[in-house]
Amino acid sequence: MRTAGSVVLVFALLLALSSFCFAEKTEKTVVVGVYVTPPKLLLDPDTGQPTGMLGDLLVRIAWEEGWTLKAVPCQWEQCLQALRAGELDLMPDVAKTPQRELQISYHQEPVFRSWSQLFSRQSDLLQSPMDLEGLRIAVLSDSIQLQYLEQLVSGFGIHATFLKVATHGEAFAAAAEGRADVAVASRLFGHLHAGQYQLQPTPVVLQPAGLYYAAPKGKGTALQSRIDYWLTTWKADENSPYYEILHRWSGGSTFSRSDRSLLWILGGVSALLITALLFVVLLRRSVKEKTQHLQQSEQRLQAVLASVEACIFIKGTDYRYQYVNPSICELLGQKEDDILGQDDAAFFMPGTVEQFREEDRKVLETGQRSVDESVSRVIGSDESRIFLSVKQPLRNKQGEIIGLVGVATDITERRRAEQQLHQLSFYDSLTGLPNQQLLIDRLEHALTNSARHGFEGAVLFIDLDNFRDLNDTLGHEAGNQLLVNVAERLSLRIREGDTLARFGGDEFIVVLEELDRERDQAVYQVGHLASVLLELINDPFEMDGQVYTPSASIGIALFSDTRQRASDMIKWAELAMYEAKATGRKRYCFYDPSMQLQALTRTELEAGMRRALGRGEFRLHYQPQYDDNHRLLGLESLVRWQHPERGMVPPGEFIPVAETSGLIMPLGRWILQEACEQLVRWADHPQLAGVSIAVNISAQQMHDSGFVDTVMEVLELTGADARLLKLELTESLLVKNIEQIIDKMIALRAQGVGFSLDDFGTGYSSLSYLKRLPLDQLKIDQGFVRDLLSDPNDEAIVRTIIALGRSLDLAVIAEGVETEQQQASLKRYGCSQFQGYLFSRPLPTGELERFLSESEA
Repeated sequence: MRTAGSVVLVFALLLALSSFCFAEKTEKTVVVGVYVTPPKLLLDPDTGQPTGMLGDLLVRIAWEEGWTLKAVPCQWEQCLQALRAGELDLMPDVAKTPQRELQISYHQEPVFRSWSQLFSRQSDLLQSPMDLEGLRIAVLSDSIQLQYLEQLVSGFGIHATFLKVATHGEAFAAAAEGRADVAVASRLFGHLHAGQYQLQPTPVVLQPAGLYYAAPKGKGTALQSRIDYWLTTWKADENSPYYEILHRWSGGSTFSRSDRSLLWILGGVSALLITALLFVVLLRRSVKEKTQHLQQSEQRLQAVLASVEACIFIKGTDYRYQYVNPSICELLGQKEDDILGQDDAAFFMPGTVEQFREEDRKVLETGQRSVDESVSRVIGSDESRIFLSVKQPLRNKQGEIIGLVGVATDITERRRAEQQLHQLSFYDSLTGLPNQQLLIDRLEHALTNSARHGFEGAVLFIDLDNFRDLNDTLGHEAGNQLLVNVAERLSLRIREGDTLARFGGDEFIVVLEELDRERDQAVYQVGHLASVLLELINDPFEMDGQVYTPSASIGIALFSDTRQRASDMIKWAELAMYEAKATGRKRYCFYDPSMQLQALTRTELEAGMRRALGRGEFRLHYQPQYDDNHRLLGLESLVRWQHPERGMVPPGEFIPVAETSGLIMPLGRWILQEACEQLVRWADHPQLAGVSIAVNISAQQMHDSGFVDTVMEVLELTGADARLLKLELTESLLVKNIEQIIDKMIALRAQGVGFSLDDFGTGYSSLSYLKRLPLDQLKIDQGFVRDLLSDPNDEAIVRTIIALGRSLDLAVIAEGVETEQQQASLKRYGCSQFQGYLFSRPLPTGELERFLSESEA
């Protein structure tokens, strides 16, 4: 018995021999029969050569082999007759059937698999093959569709009339003119021409078939062996002419076998199976009277089920197989008798068994039809296969579920082909990034979302500087490697929801979504990211012993600038990129000049803050807090920036920059340490000894995992009394990770640190969390105090906050008190602690000490 290796060797020798024989052949003219069936096969009127999917592939193979193609136009049946008579060397688009194999020859590797579908003027005319009863069917003469339908109607006793035509177009014309009820055509032809004839696809789909370049019987061996060689070689390479031609003619979508088409296929098979089983049940009732008729019907049923390529099976409520068709036997490599009575665990790997069992359980317990896509692996096999399974419960005459019937179609190759086509259609082959087509789709979607939800967004157009010089110096291979490296670097800083695409050549585009709603803040965010990307690109890399330092220029356009189409946004960003190059390269530029100035200002401000931290330019001012008897209760520390050129910079200008740039962390640490050191310095002061200092804490500080350790380290370093330190939190800080915040507050509270909730009433506090927070104080936001005397709503809010503080046993302090009338009203509502310009503005330490001394005097 020959081993598999010896068979492969013999086959390879035969191919080599046939290739050699053909190479010695002096006559290289190949006569090709061409019948028109777009988009698979057409005749080019200009060149006289075959075209379409199969035509272009054959032309390309002929070019590789040095053949001269002589195209002979003919109709389908004429082409077949000429092929059988030896008048043609090749005929494309021929499906393989047992009858045809007796008369014509096929090569080994199918070009691709296609299937046919029934079309009619009414989409609801057919729901299953059983609805063909009494209908007139227009179908291609001597075709595999005709053979399949004849077998189907004969096997089930369906009375239908066949109108045999020469072309698919004639079939569609017959259905459109009413000479036929339905027409049969390949799905590819139907997709292109059904609308032209006002026909609609029906759910009835015929089984897939492989398509070949057929040759006369006993001839064409050398031709077909070379065709097999190129098909096998090209199918293994996703960048080959094979995929390029199929993708071009399919338009990126029509060649793919969609899930919906699969469902129609399987739905039709399921309906056929269920109908056949019901038919068998009815026949068995009259088994004594119609035994012979029943046996014939069962034979027809078995013939139909055996001819279906899908795996068809029946399981009992014990999950064991009661029926399997030959396709399952072939899949498992077992005989039917060895499968029946077994469950899935005998044949499949544990993961597959678990998935199948869950699918079966749902059908048996709910009694509902299921459609599932699953990955299965047979024991002893290294390959996993993808199946689309349709499962339907089986019931007895009392309606009880007695098992299930399933149809599973292997869609592994289909999924691989779809994945390859999708990759070719939407992704750059060099970098793996989205290409222009996918970029435009995502940008259009981003613009729509931005307009709907109000978030800002931006387009960054990145162009490498002097890229041509690298290609000229080190070659295109080095240039390609640089592009890959840049793509990898840029990907490191792009958020998951944003898009990085290769736009072409040395150009990349980044689409940023859901930036801050505030325009100024969004400008800063984009500018900061652009600076980071420029630094990433500018990092040197080594190749072939040479070090190259790339650079880039970036143009930026915000969504709110124009609200234009995606192509316009890219154009504006590109114009800004050219402006960046014109002003010196290695920089970024906004499309709007005013935004460019704003971004530069924010960048300068950030750089100035970094210098200020090192030079000690920040100062703390303190604003006193009093009770209703004008006793000093505490101080709130407020940071100020003493700029050497601009003078005192207000916190509203630099604090937002600190928060978005990350500088809030070192700045917050400095404020905390300075306040604690001041507590120590005032330990013996006559008015300020024992007075607490409140320090504002940002969200970034509080959410930092080391925040508690930082506070304790500062207290230990300065020697400050933790009981005199009060940390002020804002409501917005409590929006996320509330449980972690509570844990941190409890840990610090145990050391004596107090807490105040600042700007209460302006954020998102939940009362259920508020009662769990270890707070000492609530602060009424100055916005409510400002209009307290004129706005009834503010008055109601203030009263509510005071009442809430009392119920939670918390002190309530009002900030922003500027008039005696405001203080009097607050007292009347029950508030006894105040802070504001009525008492004192924030003062530096020296002025505060003099102010308190003068007040006491």
